[in-house]
Formats: sequence, C-alpha cells, structure tokens
Amino acid sequence: MNHKSDNAIFTRFQKKLKRERKIVFFWQLIIFISFFSLWEFASRMYIVDPLLFSSPVKIFRLLVDKFADGTIFAHLQVTLFETLLGFIIGTVMGIIIASILWSSLRFSKIMDPYLVIMNAMPKVALGPIIIVAIGPNYLSIIAMGAIVSVIITTLVIYSAFREVDPNYEKVLKSFGASRWQCFKEAIFPATLPTMISTLKVNVGLSWVGVIVGEFLVSSDGLGYLIIYGFQVFDFTLVMSSLILIAIFAAIMYKVVEKIEKILIKHST
Repeated sequence: MNHKSDNAIFTRFQKKLKRERKIVFFWQLIIFISFFSLWEFASRMYIVDPLLFSSPVKIFRLLVDKFADGTIFAHLQVTLFETLLGFIIGTVMGIIIASILWSSLRFSKIMDPYLVIMNAMPKVALGPIIIVAIGPNYLSIIAMGAIVSVIITTLVIYSAFREVDPNYEKVLKSFGASRWQCFKEAIFPATLPTMISTLKVNVGLSWVGVIVGEFLVSSDGLGYLIIYGFQVFDFTLVMSSLILIAIFAAIMYKVVEKIEKILIKHST
C-alpha cells in the first residue's frame, strides 16, 4: 500500500515539474515574441531610429541572404573556433591554477593579492598589449578569450575547493590517503557543480573576449562584421551579427546545461 502511495506522490511531483517547465517556456516565448514585435513596430512607426536600430524583418532578410550566398559561414566558423578554444583554454587553465593553489597553502597566500589585482584589472584593456606580444593573428584573439575568463575561474574554483567540508579530507587521511588522493577522491568531485556553474559564466566571458579581440585585429569573424558595419553605416549588418552572437552563446549555454545534467546524474 505504501509503495503505491509513494508512486502516486512521485507521479504527481513529475506532473507538477512538467507543468512548471511548460509555464516557464510559455512565458519565455511570450517575452521573445513581444520583444521582437515591439521592436518591429517601433522601427516602422519611427519611435526608434530605423537607421540605427534596424528592424527584425530587415535583419531576418539580411541573414537569409548571407546564409543563402554562403558569405556568413566563414565569419561564423572563425568566431566559433576562437570562442570555443578560448573558452576551453580559459576554463582548463583556471582549474589547473586553482588546483595548484589548493595544493600549497603558502603559495596561495603569496598569490592571493596578485589574483585580486589581476581580477580587478580590465582584461579588455590588455588587448593591444596581447596583440603586440603575440602578433595580429588568431592566437591573440584566442588569448583574449582565455584571459578574460581564466582569473575569475581560478578564484571561484579555488574558493570552492576551500569550502569543501574538511572532515572528508580527515576521514581519507585517517585511512592513509595522500593529499593528492584526498583531492582526487573528495575535493575535486565535491566541487563539480561549482565548476559547471563557472562554465556557464565563462560562456559569456569568452564571447566578450573574442569579439573585442576581433574588434582590434581581424579581417573576418562576427566582431569584424560589427566593426565593418559601423564603418559603412550598415547597422542592419551590425544588429544581425549581434543576433547571431546571442543565438550561438545561448546554444553554448544549453550545451553546458546538458553536460551539467549528465555529470550530476552520474555522480548521484
């Protein structure tokens, strides 16, 4: 009897979750449609300047033309490649540096003020220096994407390492585990949710770094199209590039969410 009751409660709970997801999706769709409808209306009625802000219909037509003639694909490929590499390098370097800081308390104390200072520095302002140091090529743009995210990743993940319950480490040490074994078996797995959350933040940061890098030095990519659009006063091209950035950033975010669900499912 109790088993049937538990099943009924679980079924009701699942139905409630599905209903909640449908409600959330419905309102997200309403906001999406309303935003673009109001934008189109405001542009047609000259409430906003159609030269500066363009309109969804014009943007849609331009994107259809660009995809039809294939000219947009080269720019998309370049920016996606740079962003993904910058995202992966920045995240992996951040995790490695955070692990090194955790492994040595003295080293972490020495580096603490420098990490705070580096985090406070505007990474975008380092763009010209990076370009001069590395050269005006893809490497400097990828470096921008990585540098923007690496420090914040280091700080967040190192804080997560330190906040793990110390009793986990004490129990493992009582069985003769080394510090590396404690890290591998307790500290690292316990901070996986924080790492995934950091990945979500890094999605946006990597796009910012790469686009700014393309502003400074690039002959292709979505950042280049934005600058080119400003130069020739083609603001439809500018807005189209921004829309594409938003779409692909959202796709990356959703991919990270899927990874999060898989990791949580396998860790439980």
